[in-house]
Order: sequence, then C-alpha cells, then structure tokens
Amino acid sequence: MRRLLAGIAASVVLASATTGCGSSTTDDTAKSGDRTSVKVGVIPIIDVAPIYLGKEKGFFSKQGIDLTLESGQGGAAIVPGVVSGQFQFGFSNVTSLMLAQSKGVPLKGVANGVNSTDKQGADFGALVVKKDSPIKSAKDLAGKKVSVNTLKNIGDTTTRESVRKAGGDPGSVKFVELAFPQMPAALEAGQIDAAWVVEPTLSLIKSKGGRVIASPFVDTSPVLTVALYFTSTKLAQQNPGLVKRFQTAMNESLKYADTHPDEVRQILTTYTKIDAATAKSLILPTWPQKPNRASLAILAKLAEKDGLFDTAPDLDRLLP
Repeated sequence: MRRLLAGIAASVVLASATTGCGSSTTDDTAKSGDRTSVKVGVIPIIDVAPIYLGKEKGFFSKQGIDLTLESGQGGAAIVPGVVSGQFQFGFSNVTSLMLAQSKGVPLKGVANGVNSTDKQGADFGALVVKKDSPIKSAKDLAGKKVSVNTLKNIGDTTTRESVRKAGGDPGSVKFVELAFPQMPAALEAGQIDAAWVVEPTLSLIKSKGGRVIASPFVDTSPVLTVALYFTSTKLAQQNPGLVKRFQTAMNESLKYADTHPDEVRQILTTYTKIDAATAKSLILPTWPQKPNRASLAILAKLAEKDGLFDTAPDLDRLLP
C-alpha cells in the first residue's frame, strides 16, 4: 500500500503540473487524422482477454482508437501510471481503485473488468497449495505464508474472508508479495505455504499437482466484480468523447469474450507463457458489461475491516 500511495502522490503532482499545458479536448492522447493513439495498462492474466480480443477483432479500431497494451504487475502499479498520463486507461482490481479513490486520487471507472463464476472450487481465482502439503482448508492457513501479487489488496482481503469463513484466524496469515509467474516455483520450493492465484497461474500450478483449498472470490460474494477499467478524472473531463468510444469498444469486447470461450483460450496464448494444451483446461471467469455493485459494497466493508481505508470509498463516484 505504501508503494501504491507513494506512486500516486508523485503522479498527482505530475498531473497537476501538466493540467495547464494540456489541450481542453485532447489531453495527453496523440491524434493521427481521425484516429487516437491510446495506451492501456493491463496485467498478463486471463481477466484481460476481452481487451486483447477486442483489439484483434477491430472493435477499438472501429471507434477510431489505435490501441497499445502494456503489462504491469498489478493495479498498485497501473493506478499511478493512469493518473500521471503514462496510460490513458488502465485495468485494476477494485480494491486498488477503492483505496486510491478513498485517498482523493482523481480516477473514474469506465467499464467492467471481470467477475467471478460463483462456483466454489471451480472459479478462476483460488487459494492453492502443493500436492503434498498438509494444508487441507483455508482454516489451516493461520500462521502460514501466502503469496499475493500485491500486498494489502484484493488478494489478502478475499483470502482473509476464506480463512474467516473456514473458522481460522485471518489476522495471523502472513502475506508475501510475488508476481503471479513467480508463484509456482516459490510454492514448489516451499518458500510459501499457499498462493492466491488467478488463471492462467492457477492451471499451471494444478498441472504440477497443486490443490485448490478455497475460492476466495466466491467466499467473499456471489458473482464478485473483481476489476474495472478506469481512467483519470482529468481525461474524463477533458476528452469525454474518447472515454465514450473506449467504453463502447470495451463493452463490445466484454460481450464477445463472454460468448466465445474458445477464442478467449486462444488469445491467452498470445500474451502469456501458457501453451495451447493448458489453455484448454482453464476455468474462465465471466465478463458482464455491468459491475455487480452489491458485491463491491461487501468487498469495501471487508477492506475497511482490514484497515485499508481511513475514509470509506464513494462507489457512486467510482463506478462507471
């Protein structure tokens, strides 16, 4: 969280310094004729398959957007990039966005990102242990080391809820920050006791004999909205037309991904290291065009219980 807030603080200073220099209609985007070059910060996980499909299918091009996708480790790194203008849009888990918004960071959700499946033991996010681990359920994680891709975020908040619901002590879990691609090796080496993962890392660990012990998203709320696409309030105010075009293309991409699972599996092999054979076994999330507000209210309360917020986030201002 310190890294997130430090990065955001520096970005806000930069954004404020450039406000007087930017155009009132184009902001930091570069135009070529009737087309707009747009850079989006994403994470190399299954969640963002729709935007890759949308680019491939021409949904963004149809809206006059030349799309560039740049990978980051998580929302904690992408939020400052959007605020500073490094990215015009970004993809982030909702906890990072709620935390930033509660601190007064100028950002705004523009499209839904991804939702859970509501299937215990068969969701795209899970807590996993290696094959011979003595850990049998989330209750056994008390006092154990669990990896998450960013600390004090949606990973540890939802993991605590799984531990709590299983009858364990959520406050005793020791969280370790690791990028998703590093987690399988760390788990095998015994550097961590369990990993909080999403696809495709989930399938990679299962292919080595790893076991699912809980589905944290499902434990937190039925059909949890896990992430959103967002922009800075500066861009939203200065170039609402671009935001609308991006939103239109993104919604078309979400709808397409939700109805073309085979193409989701194929596109995943182009931006992750997963092979086509493993891609066939992936558990897919859902991609509705609208976020589940009720689930976000639950997540916000849990994060507040964890001490992430000094001021509760305003979902009316944050959500698309």
